[in-house]
Amino acid sequence: MIHATNAIAQLRKRGLRARRLLDEQTRAHASQVIAERFVHSHEFMACDTIACYLPSYDEVDTSLIIERAWRANKRIFVPVVADKHDMFFRQLLPETRLERSRFDLWEPVSGAGIDADQIDVVVTPVVAFDDARHRIGMGGGYFDRCFSFLKHRRQWLRPKLMGVAFDCQKVEKIEPNPWDIRLYSVTTDSR
Repeated sequence: MIHATNAIAQLRKRGLRARRLLDEQTRAHASQVIAERFVHSHEFMACDTIACYLPSYDEVDTSLIIERAWRANKRIFVPVVADKHDMFFRQLLPETRLERSRFDLWEPVSGAGIDADQIDVVVTPVVAFDDARHRIGMGGGYFDRCFSFLKHRRQWLRPKLMGVAFDCQKVEKIEPNPWDIRLYSVTTDSR
């Protein structure tokens, strides 16, 4: 188990380093390409409710996805970390007041909530990913715990966890933990 944990830690460092090394112009262009691909996907066009993270400075900028969703009259929800182990989702409207969380992430101060199993599509943050759609996040396990009910489904109805990442974050192979939830898809600047 120690070997697997070290391997995940090394892949997390590699993914973080890769995205942090992107210059601002490259990151902005790649984010735009990713967002355009995402909003033209069948899953985006067919959904009514979307959960989408609000990015930190070096993540894929999701603001275009959020703007397009609002224009298409889709309901947008963003993750809120409730305590050390739980995450839930609050609705994001153009006038929603945001504050920085203890993790230095933007979160709505108030707003309507939604159960995780009622969301159609979840724009999922990624630190590293592989061709099998395994994902490494920041290490808190919030997404895996929140969507653990997906682990035992035979078919993927909802929500669809759709990762967005820069192509440079792709790694050869991730050995998933038993509790890890595989992504439905990954949209990058090259695919």
